[in-house]
Amino acid sequence: MKDTALSHLHAKIGAKMVPFAGYNMPVQYSGINAEHETVRKNVGVFDVSHMGEFILKGENALALIQKVSSNDAAKLYDGKVQYSCLPNETGGIVDDLLIYRLDEKTYMLVVNASNIEKDWEWISKYNTNGVDMKNISDRTSLLAIQGPMAADALQSLTDIDLASMEYYTFKKGTFAGVENVLISATGYTGAGGFEIYFDNSHAEHIWNEIFKAGEPFGIKPIGLGARDTLRLEMGFCLYGNDIDDTTSPLEAGLGWVTKFNKEFTNSNALQQQKQLGVQQKLVGFEMIDRGIPRHDYKIVDGNGNDIGRVTSGTQSPSLQKAIGMGYVKNEFAKEGSEIYISIRDNKVKAKVVKPPFYK
Repeated sequence: MKDTALSHLHAKIGAKMVPFAGYNMPVQYSGINAEHETVRKNVGVFDVSHMGEFILKGENALALIQKVSSNDAAKLYDGKVQYSCLPNETGGIVDDLLIYRLDEKTYMLVVNASNIEKDWEWISKYNTNGVDMKNISDRTSLLAIQGPMAADALQSLTDIDLASMEYYTFKKGTFAGVENVLISATGYTGAGGFEIYFDNSHAEHIWNEIFKAGEPFGIKPIGLGARDTLRLEMGFCLYGNDIDDTTSPLEAGLGWVTKFNKEFTNSNALQQQKQLGVQQKLVGFEMIDRGIPRHDYKIVDGNGNDIGRVTSGTQSPSLQKAIGMGYVKNEFAKEGSEIYISIRDNKVKAKVVKPPFYK
């Protein structure tokens, strides 16, 4: 089990630690609902240093990214971030990721912790034109400071004007007295905020400074449990749950990051799928009857026929109702469709809604 540079600190302040993607991670501190509310109303700090970071550099860096990713990275400019995915050769997804353009010939890819090795091997396989690739995951710490008070809580630590940063952009500068820190505004909670990338050696110092600066704003540490409920309220996909090696980006509603103005891995087959239409779609749903949908529960129609499966589900702390996402046959994917979740052999009524659940 790997530790992040801050694992010892989480344990010290009373976090419940669990194994996640090969790392020892904090799942909760004070409780998932309280932490969820902190992020929705004030500001919270997630240690997400388990995520992977690759640097791709050289004349052919963009060409390699264009070949392996579904979105059009040619649209990026210095300081811009893009959400994308790595399609495999059989119609599924190797991973979803963020692409940061550091300069014309240098990019940073941020990948999921559970896929670091898989993604590295996948991209390396297509690196036939000498792109310099560095895996900096083990030496890079990443904190996500999320919530409506995030900019106010952090502003005293940097000269970068945080409030004016546009969504999906980043800047490099001094933060908490540490130089060359990358600050981005992407977020996985729908509550606004920033991600801060820096060398492991500064982890404890930066963590402490953030909590000092954020104290007047009620800043608190937040675990992976609340990260999951927050992202689910926004209808954001989680790799391994809602998307994986068997789900197509078009089935998953990721057509908006699948651009056919260029050739990429399996693009011809995906384009054909777009023309013919998909057989199943990832939808959001709200429970009408009592019951909490869980990963891999069956979704059935009124007669009990199998029509799909739940990929993510929870009791939404913000909405006080059970919500979920799952794949259903096309004819049940329309907003307002009545579906049933099979919970302990009972048919529990739900209806298809359009995410985000929390607005």
